[in-house]
Amino acid sequence: MQHFDDHDLGLAHDLKAMEQLASRRRALGWFASASGAALLAACDGGSGSGTTASTGSTGSATPTPTPSATATPTPTATATSGTCVVDPTETNGPYPADGTNTSSGITSNVLTAANVVRSDIRSSFLGSSTATAAGVQVVLTLTLVDVNAACAPLAGYAIYIWHCDRDGKYSLYDLPAESYLRGVGVTDSNGQVTFTTIFPGCYSGRWPHIHFEIFSSVANATGGRYATLVSQLAMPSAACSTVYNGASGYTTSVRNFASISLNSDNVFGDNSSAQIAQQTPVMSGSVTAGYTATAVIGIAR
Repeated sequence: MQHFDDHDLGLAHDLKAMEQLASRRRALGWFASASGAALLAACDGGSGSGTTASTGSTGSATPTPTPSATATPTPTATATSGTCVVDPTETNGPYPADGTNTSSGITSNVLTAANVVRSDIRSSFLGSSTATAAGVQVVLTLTLVDVNAACAPLAGYAIYIWHCDRDGKYSLYDLPAESYLRGVGVTDSNGQVTFTTIFPGCYSGRWPHIHFEIFSSVANATGGRYATLVSQLAMPSAACSTVYNGASGYTTSVRNFASISLNSDNVFGDNSSAQIAQQTPVMSGSVTAGYTATAVIGIAR
């Protein structure tokens, strides 16, 4: 160990001491560099606990996921790109058929039906009716993600959806003999579930929409009271205009749609722009060929 009182011992001694000091400084530099890199790698694997999460770089037009240094066992597929937010809680309305209300003194609960888990919800499945709801076909894929885990997909959850027909009427309520346009799907390893349905009509006073409830499992999907989230999807304005003006059977929707806006809607009107963006499915297709639609649903676990 060198001491401060080692002095005046000659040039050779001084050169040797200088060389030892330089070596120690190089070693300390390498150690600091390695420690800094390890610290950055550890920090890069973390995720926030707020209501907005990101799976990619916000500075890139085409963000890509950043690998986690402490990854947990999750599906390899990416649920979303960019950001996800917690979907707002919305009313389940007067027509849920989830056991939470009555119609004509009768409590309807399709969630207790053995065959409620189905991907094509266009036909009635309860009672003697097998009628199919007419309208423009929509294949809707929903992706359920955990906002508190960098938008990671959630598998094994049950999603119940329902909506009105092209005339703005609901099965089991306006149409008590029918049970179409209702069904439950279970999210796969990518957090996704796909339904085949029709484009809903627009009835007076409401923006065109699809209701949904999220349950942590099929076993828990026995009544709306056990839902993790109750919310709604807002149909895209451009698609509404195209379908209502270009497809047969949507005549009353043309007038009703002209009298409503997202801002004036009593459900969507007070939501943030980020919430509305996530609640609005991305759609492509045509009236004749049908549409495909995708939407992300965010919950905070």
